[in-house]
Amino acid sequence: MEAIIERCCGLDVHQRSVVACILSGPAESKPTKEVRKFGTMRHELGELREWISQQGCTHVAMESTGVYWMPVYKELEGSVELVVGNAQHLSKVPGRKTDVLDSEWLAELLRHGLIKKSFIPPPPIRELRELTRYRRKLVQSRSGERNRLQKMLETANIKLASVMSDVFGVSGMAMLRALVAGEQSREQIARLARGPLRNKRELLELALDGRMEEHHRYLLQVQLERLEQLEAAIGQLDERIETKLEPYRDQYERLKQIPGVSRVVASVIIAELGVDMNVFPSKQDCASWAGVCPGNNESAGKRKSARSRRGNKHLKTALVEAAQGAVRSKGTYLRSKFHQLRARTDYKTAAVAVAHKILTAAYYMLATGEDYRELGETYLEQKNPQQVADRLVRRLEKLGYSVELKHGDYEEAKESKCPAQVVPRPAERAQQASEVNGAKVEGEPAQTRKETSTEAAVANGIEPNGQQGVEVVGEQHEEQMSSPSCPVASEPRANEYVCVPPRRDDVDCPSVFLVTSNSQAPVPSEPEQAGESAPDN
Repeated sequence: MEAIIERCCGLDVHQRSVVACILSGPAESKPTKEVRKFGTMRHELGELREWISQQGCTHVAMESTGVYWMPVYKELEGSVELVVGNAQHLSKVPGRKTDVLDSEWLAELLRHGLIKKSFIPPPPIRELRELTRYRRKLVQSRSGERNRLQKMLETANIKLASVMSDVFGVSGMAMLRALVAGEQSREQIARLARGPLRNKRELLELALDGRMEEHHRYLLQVQLERLEQLEAAIGQLDERIETKLEPYRDQYERLKQIPGVSRVVASVIIAELGVDMNVFPSKQDCASWAGVCPGNNESAGKRKSARSRRGNKHLKTALVEAAQGAVRSKGTYLRSKFHQLRARTDYKTAAVAVAHKILTAAYYMLATGEDYRELGETYLEQKNPQQVADRLVRRLEKLGYSVELKHGDYEEAKESKCPAQVVPRPAERAQQASEVNGAKVEGEPAQTRKETSTEAAVANGIEPNGQQGVEVVGEQHEEQMSSPSCPVASEPRANEYVCVPPRRDDVDCPSVFLVTSNSQAPVPSEPEQAGESAPDN
């Protein structure tokens, strides 16, 4: 194998020692080897840097073993080209294993360009990364402490968790402090409830009727103090993180435009990815590094498990958390994508897929500086409307309906400027074709919309129209209805339509559904009959 680096060094890093092996010589000949051992104190790492510089070494490789490589990296940073490789990718062939052989193996791989360089962010991003990761640990400690506190309350038969949705809210913390003091009755403690929780005072009194002994009060006091310390530490970290994010304020605010991405998730994305996307060749490489893309495992032409790789657990956790928040954001593309995937896979897999979408959006936003563009919840349906229609038809056919699609009047209404929306009119209360997005459905009648009564129409200043069985509900559009561009006025169809004003005044007539009726509804001869309301189904 051809060598590409003439002078390189491999470091086998441990807690107390560093073994260095330098390979030097022309690429076409066998290199010379020199090995030395150094300590990990600061002055000893300085000697290592001087020795590497004197040997004319240009590249240094090491494994990312724990945190022991970080002081060595900081000491050598800026003086040589550093390559930190994944330890799982650098395993030596089983056999003799010593520190010297390990350093020589790293130098040999580096000499031939076989070590893939890991992503190491610049120092400001590394400082921000340490803050966000430590905050994550404190939040986990707080959650564990809360769980232990609730467990202790259950041993004392205090059932606050059965009545309150959040024991550690304002009302819950006030009650816990009152329990520690032990000076108030359960009726007085229940009166500490605030907001809607005041409606549950009787249940709170029953929940507080436990066996709270002195031993429980002592433990509760210690745990509350521990929670207060954790809350204070998390607050201090949040302030420090906000200070470190000042140089990246534009990227930080832009990332929060993504549904589900909170301030915590946005700070984690910047801390783990940085703001320079040139370190990743493509969005696929970024997703693979984060561990949110499907795995690639194929052998003998057969695809095996496609589980995602481990990746960056800190970033992956934050992205999945953001995905679960985006699922609850109504009217968004991410929500519709989740439910589309959820129909054929499990919840966790769909959540990771949405996390992949969020990371892709963040990648392009950081790379181009553009804002987030919401595609809308109907984006997936608009990409292939025929597929959506076929799926809906199949669902109706499974229920025993016979469906025939009609498209003609939809195009006619789309080209016109009709301010009204045409929807199917309720039938003769018995046998009327049901309508689903322009489909003629024969079978059992579906539930129909209530018609506006004559009294309500008159109250709104509208006279019911009995001509040809066409009825105008809501605000009357005399000028538009008299215009030949309105398909309802120019070509009314008895017993088939009800013309209603659009939901928004600035939108043209969005859709016309053609549904032919199996039975003829009587044409009303009097206004009272035209405004007769349909029974509730």
